[in-house]
Amino acid sequence: MVVFAGQGDARRSMALLWRAESPAGARTRRWPGPKPALSVAAIVDAGVAVADADGMAALSMRAVGERLGRTAMALYTYVPGKSELVDLMYDQVLAELPTDYELTPGWRAAVTCWAEDTWEFYLRHPWVLQVSQARPVLGPNEYRALETLLRLLYATELSSAVLRRVVGALFHFIRGAAQTVTESRQAAASTGVSDEEWWQARSGLLTEMVPDFAERFPLLVRLETEGAAPDPGDAVPYLEREARSTFDIGLAVILDGIDAAIQQGR
Repeated sequence: MVVFAGQGDARRSMALLWRAESPAGARTRRWPGPKPALSVAAIVDAGVAVADADGMAALSMRAVGERLGRTAMALYTYVPGKSELVDLMYDQVLAELPTDYELTPGWRAAVTCWAEDTWEFYLRHPWVLQVSQARPVLGPNEYRALETLLRLLYATELSSAVLRRVVGALFHFIRGAAQTVTESRQAAASTGVSDEEWWQARSGLLTEMVPDFAERFPLLVRLETEGAAPDPGDAVPYLEREARSTFDIGLAVILDGIDAAIQQGR
């Protein structure tokens, strides 16, 4: 499921994101009785809670309203619709990302810490990975996250033209590795079949159906034979272990490439 940001009214969305103005009707109401008044912040918090618990597919104005003990119609005074809500949710959770990294140990250590924090962030909020990067939200926390990484990367003294691509490479890499973990978890939950059960059921059939597999795909067999990490014997599913290993080794290779570009420039 891919969700595109910025699908609601542009002016109202941007005003809500940046708190630049109070769109018409988006004010705090006073409700009779003991229930607290609604607010944009409360609605966004409830939306994040729904998406964290049940995924993006479960997100609706009705579901958010039910979580708040309100009707969906009561929410529209504060947030125009689901599209604007997604923008606000996405930008709000990005505020969890740290912005203060120590550069004294060097840019590489700082970027490694940043990457670890970003990885953990995606695993906490897997629905964020369903928000397409083709249409950025353009909110303050989205820009703050970029500004944080750029502060670390400009310490390399590489040119802006190079760093522009490095930023994209780092974000795409971390998102991709984290997505493997989140989709693996979603697959097991949705199908009731674990990764191990799925592979066991099919790997035996593959051997039966393609007895000359090793001859047809010798390099794949070599990769699996020589490159597979030993099973640590813990409860972490196979694909999650592979994704984490990919993250560790792939990040090191990317950082080595940045370091090589620095040395070449010197």
